[in-house]
Amino acid sequence: MQRIERHADPDILAGMAAEHITGAIRDAVETRGVCTLAFSGGSSPLRLFAALAKQALSWRDVHIFQVDERAVAAGSEQRNWTALQAVLLDHIDLPPTRLHPMPVEQENLEKAATAYQACLESICGQPPVLDVVHLGLGTDGHTASLVPGDTVLDDKLHEVAVSDVYQGHRRMTLTFPCLKRARQLVWFITGSGKQAALSGLLDNDPGIPAGRLHHGRQALFTNH
Repeated sequence: MQRIERHADPDILAGMAAEHITGAIRDAVETRGVCTLAFSGGSSPLRLFAALAKQALSWRDVHIFQVDERAVAAGSEQRNWTALQAVLLDHIDLPPTRLHPMPVEQENLEKAATAYQACLESICGQPPVLDVVHLGLGTDGHTASLVPGDTVLDDKLHEVAVSDVYQGHRRMTLTFPCLKRARQLVWFITGSGKQAALSGLLDNDPGIPAGRLHHGRQALFTNH
């Protein structure tokens, strides 16, 4: 892990992570003229999204993708995109052509995953290389929707795949090959009961999905 920041106050921590992501976005735009950024879901990053909305940044140079999404109807409160839009996207200047939600409302999820991979490749190259990927961590050691025991964990052929049912829903997720290829990973880990999973992540424990995500450029922000 290249950078580890700890702070007990989750709002201060979110501000620190937002400043780090902002710097990474600016570096990408300066280097390549555009930044490709993927966000994870869950309740933990809402403070991070709110802090990012306050950053002075040229968002029009950014493409926003998703790391994972539940297969539920568009607009559902269970959709990661719904919260992302309410807390961040509705407050920044970003044209619709720069927004790339996962098409999980489609009936054929495998076909939808193939389409999302094609979208990634059209913007991020083939194979796709995202500039910045935001990740969280579950109490069971999952990250993205790469959950313990799922067949997607061993998928080396696809950039985007569909999980088995997890907590009531199948999910679309970026795979390990796609995540490992990103130029930078930014972990934002808050919430209770995650100490053991965090230790596994830092120890590169292959017994949890997050521990298998070895990467040369990572920053971690946590209140643990």
